[in-house]
Amino acid sequence: MNIEQQPAVIARRPAHPSLRLALAAACIAAACNMAYAQHAPAAAAPPPVFAKIGDSVISGEQYDAAFAQAARGKFYHGNPSEAAIAQLQREVGQKLVDEALLYSEAQRRRIQPDAAAVQKVIDGYDQRYKDSAQWKANREKVMPGLKAKLERDNVMEQLTAQVKNVPAPGAQQLQKYYDDHKDKFTSPEQVHIRLILLKVDPSAPKAQWDGARDEGAAITKRLRAGADFAELAHLHSGDDSAKRGGDMGYIHRGMLPEPAEKAIDALKPGETSEPVVLLEGVAVIRLEARKEPVLNSLESVRQRAQELFQRDGGEQAWTELLAKLRRDTPVQLDESRFLPLAANASGASPAR
Repeated sequence: MNIEQQPAVIARRPAHPSLRLALAAACIAAACNMAYAQHAPAAAAPPPVFAKIGDSVISGEQYDAAFAQAARGKFYHGNPSEAAIAQLQREVGQKLVDEALLYSEAQRRRIQPDAAAVQKVIDGYDQRYKDSAQWKANREKVMPGLKAKLERDNVMEQLTAQVKNVPAPGAQQLQKYYDDHKDKFTSPEQVHIRLILLKVDPSAPKAQWDGARDEGAAITKRLRAGADFAELAHLHSGDDSAKRGGDMGYIHRGMLPEPAEKAIDALKPGETSEPVVLLEGVAVIRLEARKEPVLNSLESVRQRAQELFQRDGGEQAWTELLAKLRRDTPVQLDESRFLPLAANASGASPAR
């Protein structure tokens, strides 16, 4: 069940006592601590339990550690807003709840760790750090925790493989999948273009950019008056295509920056664009020809269709399993660790 839809709550208080601990552990900027300070009394102590998921318990310490790790990665710039912190708190909480739900499902299915696979990873650590005095000194101390984590990870990998293992489709299933997803098997429009790129360093002064735009306008005027594109590309273009007279051949939509694609969309075959400002300079583009999108036959894409059928089916099976586990498993959650969501934020209100 989604955190934001839980009917039961362990503790519901206006304070947010764990935020200071989590962010301090993450060593992120003072802005986070200021956000905490506005919402929590200094003397409050965090409750020992973050969530109860069926028979499983997630401790406050586990939540703090998970949030600290997530905050280090997301808030490395050190200046998150309260809204960003509140959203991340809920994302971390939901992830922990989901992991507990899925691990319980793996246990229900009696999935056991693959001892050989776990040992192979441990052997890899031993080999990688064989010359490390620190590894040798601490190996026995860290090994129980490391092995437990590797075993849990292995069990989760096996569960994922089981759930997402969708059989290959029959002929009728494959035909229906193809018919329902023709966009996946359609080759996009292609355009044959020529390019003259007047290179400018992105950090160059405005005067240099203005000069490139003026030069591009002059080149466009000459081309529209009948000048040879290949010759001007050899003389002026800084792109690799200059040695081919600016000929870039046929390219798919999405291969060029958005301003270039927008300019090409406005052209008919044989027409030349106005100068287009790109990150690397100013471009002049000529459209030579268009190839319309083409739907490939099922026979020609059969292997890809089978792979996509199984991939999409596996993702759907995983999503349905997680939704069922959330729906069927009672979850009690301590929301006092969360900053309030803004009224217009996604997932509008916290669990009640």
